[in-house]
Amino acid sequence: MTQLTRGYVQVYTGNGKGKTTAALGQALRAAGWGLKTFMVRFMKDFPYGELESVRYLGAWIRLEQYGNDAFVLNRRPPQDGDFQAAAKGLKRAREVLRSREYDIVILDEVCVAVYYGLLEMQDVLELVEEKPGCVELILTGRYCPQELIEKADLVTEMQELKHYYKKGGLAREGIDS
Repeated sequence: MTQLTRGYVQVYTGNGKGKTTAALGQALRAAGWGLKTFMVRFMKDFPYGELESVRYLGAWIRLEQYGNDAFVLNRRPPQDGDFQAAAKGLKRAREVLRSREYDIVILDEVCVAVYYGLLEMQDVLELVEEKPGCVELILTGRYCPQELIEKADLVTEMQELKHYYKKGGLAREGIDS
């Protein structure tokens, strides 16, 4: 059962680094107050460090992954399995929201899933509308549709001004992955 009396809709978007990190930071902060977070991750299955960290905080934070971004990296259209994974993730998010077992529900990379057509914008908007008033909902990802920005109570845009990747820097374990 949730402990929040009022839950808002937050969006972390933009082309800069830090959207997922901000959402996880919110989950970490919430855990310090005994609040529980459930994260549904779309389009990411690389072994990111937070997967291990979340295991240590399992009483407060749960993360489930649905799909990957191989079709983007391989420059091919999404396949049936990509659509099925995204639909399964959205269904799971809806179940978790309705259960009210968690104070915060994070849909990580949901905006990217909409951008690539894995999810219908209308389905995500319906989920936002169905959100119980006592649950905080956080949506992340580049390319956030204007409709979601308008529905949100808080929108943060991460803007890349400079990045070491552009000078040939590689992703570093514990920092970028």
